[in-house]
Amino acid sequence: MELYFLRHGIAEDMAPDGTDAARRLTIEGRTKLEEARAGLRRLKVAPEALLTSPLVRAHQTAEIVGRQLGLAPLVAQALASGSDTPQLLALLAEHAQVQRVMVVGHEPDFSSMIYDLTGARIELKKGALACVELDLPAAQGRLLWLVPPRGLR
Repeated sequence: MELYFLRHGIAEDMAPDGTDAARRLTIEGRTKLEEARAGLRRLKVAPEALLTSPLVRAHQTAEIVGRQLGLAPLVAQALASGSDTPQLLALLAEHAQVQRVMVVGHEPDFSSMIYDLTGARIELKKGALACVELDLPAAQGRLLWLVPPRGLR
């Protein structure tokens, strides 16, 4: 399985209701994600499934990217902030019939998951994208590439 990890774009520091879950993308965050869509084309990123954290900023990110990819994002509680590798693997097992999956979520969760799966120590900046080649049954993978947000734009 090809597994793409996309960290959400730049979000507001505080949501109007004061909760972390309701934080929205800023205008700058939206603009940069729109510009990053060209990078997805250049990299030939073509997931068959787009799974997103239910938090507003991640869902908004998935909607923007989903328009480029022609995919509607599916909300997955297993990708909410604070998720871990066993939750990710259980979610991916539900989508084992597809070869390419993109997940949209949060740090430090994604860096920890990538480390658990590949042994690679990375940090995903807001709007960065990593690709892992994953042997799902074995829960072992290899980091194929990591593109910082500027590289996608």
